[in-house]
Amino acid sequence: MINATEKAQEFTLKIAQLKAEIGKIIVGQNEVVDALINAVFCHGHVLLVGVPGLAKTLLVKTLSQILDLSFNRIQFTPDLMPSDIIGSEILDDERKFYFVKGPIFANIILADEINRTPPKTQAALLEAMQERQVTVAGNQYNLDQPFFVLATQNPIEQEGTYPLPEAQLDRFMFQVILDYPSYEEEVRILKQTTGNNHSAVNSVLNAADIQLYQELVREVPVTDYVYNQVVELVQKTRPNAAAGHPLATKYLSYGAGPRAGQNLILAAKCHALMNGKYNVDMEDIVAVSKWVLRHRFVRNFKAEAEGISTDQIIAEIFK
Repeated sequence: MINATEKAQEFTLKIAQLKAEIGKIIVGQNEVVDALINAVFCHGHVLLVGVPGLAKTLLVKTLSQILDLSFNRIQFTPDLMPSDIIGSEILDDERKFYFVKGPIFANIILADEINRTPPKTQAALLEAMQERQVTVAGNQYNLDQPFFVLATQNPIEQEGTYPLPEAQLDRFMFQVILDYPSYEEEVRILKQTTGNNHSAVNSVLNAADIQLYQELVREVPVTDYVYNQVVELVQKTRPNAAAGHPLATKYLSYGAGPRAGQNLILAAKCHALMNGKYNVDMEDIVAVSKWVLRHRFVRNFKAEAEGISTDQIIAEIFK
């Protein structure tokens, strides 16, 4: 236990260093930074929702540099094919097939505007996200470890888009919403990006360190009380269920499944470690609840007509 506690203290220091390095490039967006760091050490994928120009790409690229991980950006467009993501077999001069790896073979993948490509291409990500491997012509190829998909969506222009199916949404550990910067932050952004000063970031961790800390996160103890509370809360999101919350029955078509509870526990373990604790309490569960749950609900027509958001429903259930 002493050894684990020492590791936990070391992890907390590394997180502080990581945030300091990100702060050299990224102004504000503290909640988004926390969510991305949490997902990395839980080995989860993140869906980033925000209007253009909020530094989503810059944030992900900066994170990959600080973690010393390989990075590829894939721009999703209506004509993008699955082979453009995972790669394809090519016939060489000796009339033999060999596999040419696609851009998905990197540690961090930025899937930019993922909802702009047809379902067939979106589905090419499913196996990679869940199994950490791709299959081409019957052959399986393992992806680089650790492996993360950070996808972006633009919430305002929905013409010509293909909404992600629930099965694929559920593969994302978190959905994180990026908001506009505050007045002071926007002034800092202008000063920082319109001059000749170029800040360089230093690598804080590497792939091997990340995998060790991922194991540490899973070792954080959780009491039966917290497990029971999480199951109760997840079941409250299910409309017309015996344990369903009245708001869920009124405003949701369906609620969260068991994967929500798994991700709540895992994210809360990492949240506790990031804040210098080696045990999980309900405060940690509440802190990560919106990231984990907001994309696992389907609101009904009544909720949309009355402008009731998933965040409002989560807040009410977690009171």
